[in-house]
Amino acid sequence: MLCYHPKDGGRGMIKRLFQSKGRPDAKEPAGTSVEAEGVPKHVAIIMDGNGRWAREHGLPRVAGHHTGMNNVREITMAADRLGVKVLTLYAFSTENWKRPKDEVDYLMSLPQEFFPKMIGELEEKNVQVRMMGHRELLPEQTLQTVEEAVKRTESNTGLVLNFAFNYGGRKEILHSVQRLMEEAASGAVRADQLDESLFRQYLLSGDLPDPDLLIRTSGEIRLSNFMLWQLAYAELWFTDVFWPDFTEEHFQRAIHDYQKRVRRYGGL
Repeated sequence: MLCYHPKDGGRGMIKRLFQSKGRPDAKEPAGTSVEAEGVPKHVAIIMDGNGRWAREHGLPRVAGHHTGMNNVREITMAADRLGVKVLTLYAFSTENWKRPKDEVDYLMSLPQEFFPKMIGELEEKNVQVRMMGHRELLPEQTLQTVEEAVKRTESNTGLVLNFAFNYGGRKEILHSVQRLMEEAASGAVRADQLDESLFRQYLLSGDLPDPDLLIRTSGEIRLSNFMLWQLAYAELWFTDVFWPDFTEEHFQRAIHDYQKRVRRYGGL
């Protein structure tokens, strides 16, 4: 039942509207069969709740980030098995620089641990690694590690594992407009040529299709400046489960729920 609660401004009702039935949690996974037809081509995930998971387990926040990083492998392999073509993971936002320096430094070190451990399996599974974000401010060693993984897998033709790292949706759009203005000033682009198809070529997501399904863990029900242009017609799926506890069964439930929805794109 959907109930409106005046004290929370309807937040509870909105959350239940978008959330999966049964509110799966870590203790009771909600795996559901996924049909071979209708698997979303592009799934984007806001991997949220690492810090709160650590607090619930009496651990420092960095322990949550480390456990969350290890979960990337499980969900990546699950996406590959289910036939997802693109998996975009929101790993670090342009706003995350506001966090304590020790935490930011640890987050910057995670690629140097993740990719050396995972690169062999990613190559074996034909996974192509990409990075969608702004290179400025990133430590040289962090950027070098990510770019090496991108280079080693660039010829792979399977699942695209796209990390949104030092990424912000508003900054992406502004950067795209700036590039367009520069090309318009040089005569390379005319104002009457501008449409959605042209504009998307200037986005950091490049030639990737827009996400069909957005998943956010941890109970928050906002986009947090993530892929604001690309998510215009994505299906949204929220769960209270913290990212370190988000399993393949939860991932399957999200896709199962997606397959039951009708996407009209403004039509009937």
